[in-house]
Amino acid sequence: MERSILKLRRIDKKRNTDIRNKTKLVDALQHTMTLKWKWAGHIARYQDKRWTTQTTNWPGPSGKRHRGRQKKRWADDIVKIAGKNWTTTAQNRHNWKKMEEAFTRTGAIQ
Repeated sequence: MERSILKLRRIDKKRNTDIRNKTKLVDALQHTMTLKWKWAGHIARYQDKRWTTQTTNWPGPSGKRHRGRQKKRWADDIVKIAGKNWTTTAQNRHNWKKMEEAFTRTGAIQ
């Protein structure tokens, strides 16, 4: 989309980062990763047993899984950055906001 805004083609060999700097558009993946991180912190700070916290912390179906790749859970990306006890880490908002940049950068690399 950004290439079409600037009327560039792939043959022009312009980097995506240079194009993004010109158009001033926000990277969609980085934006979604930021929103996911903020929502995870919001959910982790709930004190009552709402269905959102229960479904987030749900370990998944028990028993044998089917052949193939492992199922990826919603919180797996968060666990990579914040650790297994990410819900207790999120209680401290200051530390949680510090880790946000690391989370959004790893999401952009994937």
